[in-house]
Amino acid sequence: MRLPDGPQLPRWLQLIKWIADPFGYLNQCRQRYGDTFTLRLSGFEPLVFLSHPQAIQAIFTASPSQFDSGRGNGLIQPLLGDNSLVLLDGNRHRQQRKLLLPPFHGERMYSYCQLICELTEEVASRWVVDKPFVARNAMQEITLRVIMGAVFGLREGERYQQLKPMLGQMLDMTGSPLRSSMLFFKFIQQDLGAWSPWGKMLRRKQKINELLQAEIEERRKQDKSNGNDILTLMISVRDENGEPMTDQELKDQLMTLLFAGHETTATALSWALYWIHQLPDVRKKLLQELDGLGNKPDPMTISKLPYLSAICQETLRIYPVAPVTSPRIAKSPIEIMGRQYDTNTILFPCIYLTHHREELYQQASQFKPERFIERQYSAYEYLPFGGGNRLCIGYALAMLEMKLVLATILSRYQLALVDDKPVKPTRRGVTLAPANGIPMVLKGQRLLQSQPQQPLVGSA
Repeated sequence: MRLPDGPQLPRWLQLIKWIADPFGYLNQCRQRYGDTFTLRLSGFEPLVFLSHPQAIQAIFTASPSQFDSGRGNGLIQPLLGDNSLVLLDGNRHRQQRKLLLPPFHGERMYSYCQLICELTEEVASRWVVDKPFVARNAMQEITLRVIMGAVFGLREGERYQQLKPMLGQMLDMTGSPLRSSMLFFKFIQQDLGAWSPWGKMLRRKQKINELLQAEIEERRKQDKSNGNDILTLMISVRDENGEPMTDQELKDQLMTLLFAGHETTATALSWALYWIHQLPDVRKKLLQELDGLGNKPDPMTISKLPYLSAICQETLRIYPVAPVTSPRIAKSPIEIMGRQYDTNTILFPCIYLTHHREELYQQASQFKPERFIERQYSAYEYLPFGGGNRLCIGYALAMLEMKLVLATILSRYQLALVDDKPVKPTRRGVTLAPANGIPMVLKGQRLLQSQPQQPLVGSA
């Protein structure tokens, strides 16, 4: 069967374009080939990109047995490990997802609210008036500390002090388009010793795994009823056969939560701060909404603020952290919008192009939170966290964290962008982040110094 049309450039050149400027390349392809097109990247099977909501609905609502996804995510296997949820398919994926889901929903999730607000205040309180700082670095500091607190219950101690910088260093190894190349080019993935990029990454991962193993062994000896963190819950869960997760499964899932659970949220928060301070009307409306909260609003109140919610949604629409969802690899022939696809065709629902459809999002290149107040979008029109059985397991916690961090900062601090030049997204591993990290500067506090500095959120 003939695949949809796509660029006829050499495969190596298509891969370079995909690494260097994915949003720009996707725009060019959609303009020339329409809603569905095929990219042929060096080292990969042909990839069919789809962005029509009807096509995305057909994929997201299909039986999970119709597709594999995990085997299409091999790019990040070296970072996360073979047992990572994003690399599993079939019954193993369903089983592990079921075991991991409870900590990210309901009452358990809201137990992290106080932690989020306290850690945000700890980081923000170190900012110095008129001294510039990089918003993305500050947001990554907050989200890394939040995920370590939520996952491990760790906020201090020797193991915390070792793990925290190592995770940051490992992420920074793919922190630019050039450094990201080692995930895409297999020939770079050679362990030539501790001095080589790949060798350095493998050794860092090994050290992180050793620290995770020590933490797991320590937790297994402790009273499991005492912990409210995710690791304690993961150790205590049992599958339908009464079996616990193995140490290797625990380590790989912990790596997945640590990476996916803070890197993406830090990027989204950086963009939100950029748009809020780039657009005076947006900032003014948000501050009016926050000022109506009173002294100690509860997290449920903050999470339901309409304009704050709309800002977070629009942030994830205009520059989604990931340009595509998990791939879907057809396990049998399938028809989508009248086109037949053979077994083993790799289908990529494209988040970015769906979010920039003019018939859905008028003036799609403009940041307009009001669109999410005026209209409710379906799960096939707005999909920053993917969808179907591969919907991001931590999406609710990520949205809650975005809202609480923004509310904590903006209620107390007056910030400004260092300059008002437009900022473009750039590749950071398999995600995209603001190219300059968003330099900002503290101009002062919003609360009078004589007023008591109460926590924004009461004890959850």
